[in-house]
Formats: sequence, structure tokens, C-alpha cells
Amino acid sequence: MPVITSIADLKRLHKRRTPKMFYDYAESGSYTEQTFRENTEDFAQIRLNQRIARDMTGRSTKSTMLGQDVAMPVALAPVGMTGMQRADGEIKAARAAEKFGVPYTLSTMSICSIEDVAENVSQPFWFQIYTLTDDDYNKRVLDRARAAGCSALVITVDLQLLGQRHKDLKNGLTAPPKFTPAVLADLATKWRWGIEMLQTKRRFFGNIVGHVESAADPASLASWTAEKFDQSLNWDRIKQLMDMWGGKVILKGILSEEDAEMAAATGADAIVVSNHGGRQLDGALSSIRMLPKIVNAVGDKTEVWLDSGIRSGQDVLKALALGAKGVMIGRAYVYGLGAMGEPGVTKALEVIQKELDTSMALCGKRRIEDLGRDDLLIPNGFFDTYS
Repeated sequence: MPVITSIADLKRLHKRRTPKMFYDYAESGSYTEQTFRENTEDFAQIRLNQRIARDMTGRSTKSTMLGQDVAMPVALAPVGMTGMQRADGEIKAARAAEKFGVPYTLSTMSICSIEDVAENVSQPFWFQIYTLTDDDYNKRVLDRARAAGCSALVITVDLQLLGQRHKDLKNGLTAPPKFTPAVLADLATKWRWGIEMLQTKRRFFGNIVGHVESAADPASLASWTAEKFDQSLNWDRIKQLMDMWGGKVILKGILSEEDAEMAAATGADAIVVSNHGGRQLDGALSSIRMLPKIVNAVGDKTEVWLDSGIRSGQDVLKALALGAKGVMIGRAYVYGLGAMGEPGVTKALEVIQKELDTSMALCGKRRIEDLGRDDLLIPNGFFDTYS
């Protein structure tokens, strides 16, 4: 294993070892990618407040998310097509998360199926669903998630239709890839990826292909997906999906105070402040800029987490200090997966935990629950620049 000191190290390896279309799929935003960039740039503007001469023995990053004990308040977010970053990617990521002691979320648009993942882990994981119009499919996939022992449902509420991602269109993104001359030339330099893919049977969307008559093969999947996103989505419909599940629910994709209040009123167990990693509405504000207002709006009515832009333990600390009870990471662990498979996901989690622990100590805090606004130095007007 090469010497890995940061998530950026894993990102460089990911780019070197993964086919271009799948690296670009992970590392892209919609349209101009302004929001995608600002998710990380805005974190960088917030500084940490160093404190000294405090007893820092007995520190811990342990916490809870949805009442579940976690090694640190970091969950692996749902990421589509993870099994194209590395063969059996969802299984590898889920196993790494379980061993580390943090939650894993399986995407509806995963390559490995719910059953594939359940067969390879011993603890419950979370399942993510989109707001689709096909209730027959919704009920059947939720039944499968319950049968697999999934302990919570993540409903993605900011994807009524797809934001355009230029790189995906230019690359001709498909799973598995179409073997054009350009793709073949790229794959020739990614031989390790190719060998692993040849050794797995999981190359299609395992939660959809074979489970939907009109999406019986990859060619028909794109049209089925585009047709089934619910553009008439409203809060009544979200509540229907929650009732259809009947268990713990996390609503992901909240970016305004009003929507946060509505989400809390539906009875959501947690909400995730997120702009979908900058992949939906380009020009939306970064998640970290919106976090304090949303925390203030909902109070203790529901847990508030943050997603989009987390690339380090310092970023985790900043989100927690601004009131989040936890965070979700997507790209940060996908870099590790694409770089080194399951050990890479473990390494990403280790890097983030070590950075979080060290930064907490240098801020004079020993426990997650001790973190607060006094740990941060924030530019004047940072949260009030836009109105």
C-alpha cells in the first residue's frame, strides 16, 4: 500500500486506476460546476480556533446517529454505480464501513443488489430510494430492503429530475461501458480494474435490472429511470413513501429553512443538509453555508446532518461545531474505493478519523458533544452574504 496521508492522495490514485468515465462520474457537478466547487471552497474559508494547556487524555470520536453507536459521526452516503468504481464496490464499501463502525447506505442505483450486500455483511445497513412514480416497484424494493434487515430508509428528495452533468454526456456513461475506441484505449491503461471486472458477475444495476419488466436490460434502463422520477413530488407524496416504509427515515437533500421545517413536521428521524454534491441545481449555495440556519429552524425536532463537500476530518469538525449531529461522505470514500478497493475505503475512514481526533485535541475538545461555535473562526458576513 502506498503512503496515504490525506483524502487527496486517494483521489490521485483513484484517477490513475479507474476508467475515465467512472472517475468523471464521481468527480463532477452539473452545468458550470460552481456549486460543486464551492462546497469545498467554503469549508476552506472557515478556520479553527486553537486552544492550549488543556487535558487532552481520554479523547473519543464516538457518537450516535439515529440512536446507533458509531466510531465517529460519519456515514457513507448513497452513491450510484459504486460497483463500477471497483468490482463489487458496494459490497467492499459496506464491509469496510461495518468493520470500522460507521453506517453504510446502499443506493437504489447500485451495481450490487440489496441481497448481494446483505449476504456479505453481518450488521444492518441503510437503503436509499428516489422519489419515483412507480409504486409497484417502490413497494417491492422496500420489501426487499426490509427482508435484508435494512435499519433505515434514506429518501432522496432533491432529484425530481436530473441536473445535467456535461462530463457524463461527453463520456457516453453506461454501466457496463460501451467499448468504443476511446473507451478501449482508456481501459488498456486500467488493466487491474478490467481484470477484477471480468471476475465478477455484477456489472448491471442489481436493484432494477431483472426487477422491472420495462427495464429488463441496461439499454432500457435509462429511459425507465428518466420516466419514473416524480416531477409532481410534494410533501404528501414524501409522507406516503415514509408510511410505505414504516421505519426510521432520513430525508436527504434539504437546503432551505422552510423545507427543513416541513421535513421535521413529516416526522423524519433525520434530515441531511445537501445540494447533492453540486450535481443538481448549479448555483445553489454550499451546504455548509446553509447549515446553521437550518439547525436553528428545526431545533431538536429532528437530527440534522450535513452532506456535500466533506474531504477531511477538519471538515467534519466544522460541520459538527456548527450544529450538525453527523455528516455523510460520498466522494471521500469513493476515492478510496477506486484507489484500493475495500482497504482504500478503510484508509479514507482512518484518515478522516485521525484528522478529526487531532484537530479536536488542538482545539481543546475531548468529546464530539463538546464541539461548538467557539471552536471556529468564521469570516464576517459569511452566512449573510446572500439574501
